[in-house]
Parts: sequence; C-alpha cells; structure tokens
Amino acid sequence: MNEPVHRKRPTPARAPKAAARSTGGTGRTGRTNDPERTQANILEVAEIEFGEKGLAGARIDEIAEATQTSKRMIYYYFGSKEGLYLAVLEEAYRRVREVEGELHLEDLEPEDALRRLVAFTFDHHLHHESYIRLVMAENINRGEFLAQSPRIQELNVPAIAAIKRLYERGVKSGVFRKGLDPVDIHASISALSFFNVSNRHTFGLIFKLDLLSPAYIAQRRENVVEMVVRFVRKP
Repeated sequence: MNEPVHRKRPTPARAPKAAARSTGGTGRTGRTNDPERTQANILEVAEIEFGEKGLAGARIDEIAEATQTSKRMIYYYFGSKEGLYLAVLEEAYRRVREVEGELHLEDLEPEDALRRLVAFTFDHHLHHESYIRLVMAENINRGEFLAQSPRIQELNVPAIAAIKRLYERGVKSGVFRKGLDPVDIHASISALSFFNVSNRHTFGLIFKLDLLSPAYIAQRRENVVEMVVRFVRKP
C-alpha cells in the first residue's frame, strides 16, 4: 500500500558526515545504538530510492527493509516522507561540497586549480547518477522542497567562495581575464558536467553514441575542462 503523502513542512534531522553501508547490530531490525550511523545508512539507501522513483514513487517500506530498520524509526528521525526527502537532498549537496573542500585548490597555480575543480565536478557527476536524478526531480518540483531547507545556502557558500578565491588569484597573476562572476563560472562547470549524465540516454540514442565508453568519457572530460579554462583564461 502506498504511504500517504504528508504536506506538512519537513523536519529533517541534521545529516551526519559519513554514510555507513550497514547498520549491523542485533535484533530483527538490525538496529544499533549508533543513531548517526543508522541515519547515515537510511540517507544512503533513500538517495537511491528517491533518485530512481522520485518523491511520489519512493516507498518508505522499501527503505526500511533495505536498511533493516522500521518505518517508525525513519519517521522518528526525519518526521515524514518529505522530511526524509529533504534530508537526502541536503546530504547530497553537503557531501559534494565536503569533497570539494579537500581538493586543496589553494596549493595549485590558478589554472591548474581550475582544471582540478572542473575534472572533479565531471567525475563526481559521472559516478553519482542518483545525485543527478535527485536534482532533476527537484527541478521538476520547481524547487518546492529545497526552498524549505534552512541549510542549503549555507552548504553552497564554500563552493562559490573557493571559485572566487581561485579566480581572483588568477586575475591578479594575469592568467584569467577580468569581469567574470564566480557564480557564473560555477554554473558553467555544473552545466557542462551535468549534461553528460542527465541526457546520456536521449543524446546517445539520437546520435548513436556510447556515452559510457571509456574512450568517449575520457575525451568528453578533457573537452569540458578545456572549454572552462579557455572561457576564463585571459586571451
């Protein structure tokens, strides 16, 4: 039976930093006395469920079964189905921003740092299709649920700040051209990396391309990096 869709404001729990593969523990539900690990496992499984089926099609029963917990425990942690969905969105953004922060862009020359950032974004999107599907689904929802997040701006500030610092270093050293907006640079990197996953099926069918072949991926990755660098680089 389908769960009723509650329309109250989501009240997600704060997402933990790391996702666990298994809750382990004892008892029929396999629960542990580690709430953060249990929540992380729920978020990891729920990301796949929501990514594959969307908010309407996802089933809390299936998430509970896959995580060896209970619907009651999921609602205890996340408040509602929508609360879990919003927590999954927040965690997906938090995770990519966390890894971005570990790229040590400040240790590289501006152009090398930009190349590393673009390559990372391309690789992340390529290997996290559920993240892409979540973002696509939330855009279909016109951002209805993400707009209710008190954390989403906070989560994305570091990404823009890192690009701003990188860009300003490049302008100061005479490598990058003046007058560009860091948010626009971020948008260009995201768009070029996103398309390869979001449109891989239709684009591949129309143009008879194997977008998952290692040769295609390697060439496309190189092209995306080069396009962004040439856009930012001073003539």
